[in-house]
Amino acid sequence: MKRIFVYFGLFLSVIATGCESNKEKKEEEQTFKVTSPLIQDTTVTEAFVCQIRSINHIELRAQERGYLQKSFVDEGQLVKKGQLLFQIMPNLYEAELQKAQAEVNFAQIEYKNAASLAGRNIVAPAELSMAKAKLDKAKAEAALANVHLQFTEIRAPFDGIIGRFRVRLGSLLDEGELLTELSDNSNMWVYYNVSEAQYLDYKKNVQQGNKTQVQLRLANNEVFPHTGIVETIESDFNNETGNIAFRATFPNPNGLLRHGETGNILMTIPLKNAMLIPQKTTFEILDKKYVYVVDKDGKIRSREVSIAAELPHIYVVQNGLSKDDKILLEGLRLVKENEKIHFQFKQPLAVISHLELYAE
Repeated sequence: MKRIFVYFGLFLSVIATGCESNKEKKEEEQTFKVTSPLIQDTTVTEAFVCQIRSINHIELRAQERGYLQKSFVDEGQLVKKGQLLFQIMPNLYEAELQKAQAEVNFAQIEYKNAASLAGRNIVAPAELSMAKAKLDKAKAEAALANVHLQFTEIRAPFDGIIGRFRVRLGSLLDEGELLTELSDNSNMWVYYNVSEAQYLDYKKNVQQGNKTQVQLRLANNEVFPHTGIVETIESDFNNETGNIAFRATFPNPNGLLRHGETGNILMTIPLKNAMLIPQKTTFEILDKKYVYVVDKDGKIRSREVSIAAELPHIYVVQNGLSKDDKILLEGLRLVKENEKIHFQFKQPLAVISHLELYAE
């Protein structure tokens, strides 16, 4: 019987030792890592939907009425300045020019006769003046007829690419009727809209006179190989959207960009004294982001934060935290509101540097 009590005592001792070991292990597992926000200058890349436009994009229209007689180019063809593109049937305008030139010849004869007679005082000086005016009028009408004839030839006003034909050969054209478009794609203008807050941040952080470089992400998610420069900002905000338009100019040496394309402008914006926290320190409830803050008593408190920008593995906090707050770094699912925890503080610079190294 005594032996049984000895064994039972040993058994209780083993159980007690095991419970104490589990308790110590649990206490070790409840030591959480915390950190603070890191305050430092950084940059953030914002993406803006954009519209791509040719610097020179015009409509080519008929300047005279008539039948479209000839087309010397094709759709999508690269043309040079002054190159003949279309011809409207010129017969009527050639006849008008010949008639006007005949009127000039007749007026010249009358003027010479009047000058001869005036020199001999046979006619009054007023007759000579009238003959001179009639000659000038005939010359002006001949010049006008020549202009009308020249308008039957539609030539390229600059180097560019021909667009889609709006009419076909043999069509009867009215004055002003659209023939096609011409685009100079050597350089491109890219327009994108920026909110008022983003505009103010841009003006605050970009020095006067500096040209901001931007990149262009195309519709296939590839980045255009050439860098653009922000050159102009419109004069006023759109009252309906609250946005203001920026314009960047991109070189287009290979002609990849075309008028009417869309994409996304990638603009790097410098941020002074930005507050950075790891993304993994946040959790989301009803589309709002929260962090766990450890108060002076070591208790967990949830706090809503407003995110100004997003970097790889990092959030830029707009408001909701101060630089001295201690935020839970890991184990967000293992704690509860108002729970007191044991924690180990990690320097924010080391934490952020580790995240950036991981991102690379």
